[in-house]
Amino acid sequence: MRPELSDYEHISAGKVREIYEIDADTLLMVVTDRISAYDFVLDTEIPDKGRVLTAMSAFFFDNIDFPNHLAGPLDDERIPASVLGRAMVCKKLEMLPFECVARGYLTGSGLKEYNETGTVCGVELPEGLTEASRLPEPIFTPATKAEVGDHDENVSFDVVVEALGEDRAKELRDATLAIYSLAAEMARERGVILADTKFEFGLDENGQLVLADEVLTPDSSRYWPAEEYEEGKVQPSFDKQYVRNWLTGPKSGWDKKDGTPPPALPGSVVEATRARYVEAYEKISGKRFAEWIGSCV
Repeated sequence: MRPELSDYEHISAGKVREIYEIDADTLLMVVTDRISAYDFVLDTEIPDKGRVLTAMSAFFFDNIDFPNHLAGPLDDERIPASVLGRAMVCKKLEMLPFECVARGYLTGSGLKEYNETGTVCGVELPEGLTEASRLPEPIFTPATKAEVGDHDENVSFDVVVEALGEDRAKELRDATLAIYSLAAEMARERGVILADTKFEFGLDENGQLVLADEVLTPDSSRYWPAEEYEEGKVQPSFDKQYVRNWLTGPKSGWDKKDGTPPPALPGSVVEATRARYVEAYEKISGKRFAEWIGSCV
């Protein structure tokens, strides 16, 4: 008989994930249907989002040859029935204090910094780049981890070296770029551009680097349809950019500069966002989301 979620001690809550302690060695990571934008957790949830993120992470954990934090199958008997399909049993790790970001294209905060300084996180880039420009090669652009409601701060590689030592910092950089390059190639074969992504790493009891949290989901990555790619403009995407665009558009009536929480999302935006998350999973994995749903019942 499966346990109840209340049988486990609730350890922490992030913007999207809830963490529970199973025992001295393992945690239960539960992915909710919450969605965040502009450092706010919205009141409106996106149905099945937690399952999509879990399915996408599971797919990449299976297909990337790098140690990860999974400590059991996705139908592990320690997972309560109420969260099957959107929960993972994970190893306890000593988490490292950086978001490890890899960028293959210039957009978002990277583009803003480039326009101001000609660099991103201290990495010098060629002149003349614009929105969605493909970079000569992927770059490692780490960021500090922010508390809920705060914003991650981009930092240079030297900051990572100072905090973790040169050997560990290089190990993080090399792992981030290698995993990104592999995933980008996998996505490209499916007609999708992986513009950028962020990873989190921890250390196990032996000091080995372990890939943790979510990986290569539409929440942690920018995915663009390759057939619609056009340098110099904001790309259509399979991630929550659709929500961001609605919030900053005229119909929402919200001004993100005044510090007030965003309004509720209308049903049409919720449905369109769910469809984009599902499409991202199906295009990249080659699997039907309905099959994942079926496996969770």
